[in-house]
Amino acid sequence: MIFPEHCKYVGHASTKPCDDKVYFMSRYLLRDTQGGHEVLEVTLDQNEKGMMRNLLSSRVLASDDEVYRYPEKVNLHNRTRLVELALDTGYRCTIFTGPDEHQTFVLDPDLSGFLKIHIYDVSPPRPGLSSCIRELEAAGMFGDLSIQFCHHVRDLTEVHADVFPCRAAGFEKTLDADAMQGGEQVAGCLTASQFYTECYGSDFHLVNICPLECVTEEPFITRCCRSEREGIHAWNGHTGAVVHWGADPVKIYEAVRDLALRWRAR
Repeated sequence: MIFPEHCKYVGHASTKPCDDKVYFMSRYLLRDTQGGHEVLEVTLDQNEKGMMRNLLSSRVLASDDEVYRYPEKVNLHNRTRLVELALDTGYRCTIFTGPDEHQTFVLDPDLSGFLKIHIYDVSPPRPGLSSCIRELEAAGMFGDLSIQFCHHVRDLTEVHADVFPCRAAGFEKTLDADAMQGGEQVAGCLTASQFYTECYGSDFHLVNICPLECVTEEPFITRCCRSEREGIHAWNGHTGAVVHWGADPVKIYEAVRDLALRWRAR
């Protein structure tokens, strides 16, 4: 796969205002043809000092019948998404345009070298970790990491229980708002168990809904309300990152980045 690491290395050749000279940062050219566009790799004279430099050699990477121009403007920093879109087109090469008119391309798209990180979360209410990572990914924050995310979000409405943790999730009977009578089946975690025991005793059955208990793949990232579990470590034999239940986007971004770098360095 050829996917320029930055759009500054990609030029658009439609006319020749400087004859055969090319902008000094260009490594690839998107050249207009009668049938569409072709993609060239170019070598420039690095001994020259000007902004426009002589072309020493060029080769066609993809001819116009192999190139597709994606019709919508996209975030060029969301690199994983661009590879996915390029795969969907069915062409060897797909040209993309950003909101600022910068362009790039993906040639022979391939996700086999991308690291898959598994996200474990629960809903309702909003699956905060999963949603935050989707937003960060859409903004292009993970563009240089070559990672994919696999979202595992457990639907708490399918859990058979008498009591749930809090009213924020929309359940009728919750630990934070109702008095317990004993004998309830409680959907919760270690914190819920501790709260119930301290306030009402031990006459209850816990259905553990902590996302950390759902981990079956690695590397993973999940959230937990227990601060002592934060960080990157192994859980039931699976390596991953744990962020606090209320972690902000910066903490989540840092956890994903640290996890990916550590995993690849193993």
